[in-house]
Amino acid sequence: MLAKNYPYYLANKAVFANEDLEVTDKYSGEVATHVALADAKVIDEAIAAADASQEALRKMAPYERQAILNHCVKRFEERFEEMAQALCIEAGKPIKDARGEVGRLIDTFRVAAEEAVRMNGEVMNLEVAPRARGYSGMYKRVPIGPCSFISPFNFPLNLAAHKIAPALAVGCPFVLKPASRTPIGALIIGEILAETDLPEGAFSILPCSRDGADLFTTDDRLKLLSFTGSPDVGWDLKARAGKKPVVLELGGNAACIVDEDTSPDNGDLDDAIERIIFGAYYQSGQSCIGVQRIMVHESLYDRFKADFVKKVAELKMGDPKDEDTFIGPMISLSEANRLKGWIDEAQELGGQLLAGGEQDGAMLQATVLENVPPHAQLNTEEAFGPAAILSPFSDFDEALAQVNDSKFGLQAGIFTKDIYKIQKAWDELEVGGVVIGDVPSWRVDNMPYGGVKDSGVGREGIKFAMEDMTELRLLVIRDKNR
Repeated sequence: MLAKNYPYYLANKAVFANEDLEVTDKYSGEVATHVALADAKVIDEAIAAADASQEALRKMAPYERQAILNHCVKRFEERFEEMAQALCIEAGKPIKDARGEVGRLIDTFRVAAEEAVRMNGEVMNLEVAPRARGYSGMYKRVPIGPCSFISPFNFPLNLAAHKIAPALAVGCPFVLKPASRTPIGALIIGEILAETDLPEGAFSILPCSRDGADLFTTDDRLKLLSFTGSPDVGWDLKARAGKKPVVLELGGNAACIVDEDTSPDNGDLDDAIERIIFGAYYQSGQSCIGVQRIMVHESLYDRFKADFVKKVAELKMGDPKDEDTFIGPMISLSEANRLKGWIDEAQELGGQLLAGGEQDGAMLQATVLENVPPHAQLNTEEAFGPAAILSPFSDFDEALAQVNDSKFGLQAGIFTKDIYKIQKAWDELEVGGVVIGDVPSWRVDNMPYGGVKDSGVGREGIKFAMEDMTELRLLVIRDKNR
């Protein structure tokens, strides 16, 4: 269970400054705990401490940073169930999904520990013209400096980890603002980091109001901003970030194609249905790569629809602490109201409701619709909840065009065995990643992950985030005797 109250972490130290932030149990709606809330003065102190610590952190040997990351892995494993239960309460995440996220947290830190000793450079041949005779070069990567991190509510452990772990691996101090609705996971990470011998000021984890968080974006002492959240907020932050590089992991309305060679006779279609149900409705659909648009070849459409709708209707909705629950609450009543409004709008515009569609407070049934017009919000925007749209297609190129007919471009999933179609999809889809034989919701924590268009800029995945958090430094040597 949760502690009675939690501190924020300022310059590596727990500070029980107040109990101003109420964190609710997202299923019951009751206040579950209180968290200390940082103000602008505290944020300024945290940035100053990070700035002062960068030299000491840079001088730590890679094996020393690796040891800190490995300590975190060990402690996460020891506190596995505690962290899963906390996540279940603060995020309303079904307990099986919560345990899966703690597992991914461990994977992310483990990969970072491995990469911490692999940050290499390269020796270059500079003798590409007569004027360069006798010159040789090499480059290495150096930490970019203090980093600003803002993490979202839907994966409060692992998406914070995708910022924290690579920063520690390369030697960048950081200040992190966790989502106010779900700060507990990040604060437990802070508690574990405070056990280590990181230099003072190497990290601060500061729940704070959005109004008080402007320094996370605008302060020039911070050399990189990494934000995960909504597109509107992300692009606004980028516009105000000044000269610092910005990494944005934003929204999506991910599509999945089921092509005609997904045979019902050998289990391929059943497998696709099972995976798409997972992709559309796991953690109540609150994932930026959750399956939202499902395109099925017309030769399979009726069979797919019948089986898919039947199984979706059987998904258990209820208390996320129940081991059998698949659909828990959305993060808030307002979010559930928003998505219910989009479902109603889709029906008013001619869409047919095939399953679900009912709301009880923050609980929204797993919902399936078809014949939803292209301009409906459920098609054009990010649902970020348990709703998906079915549509048939007759031509694979037509299906690819439908996937691209979106302002988002995060990931896409395709069920096909045709290598030429696979290659064409990889060439033509305007997304950050194409997943074959599975849903776009699939992610492992070392792969380059991110989107194009309104879905963001930059890539997560430990090695790739480490590249963003470092700069190249070149060395040129002239041998006058050559």
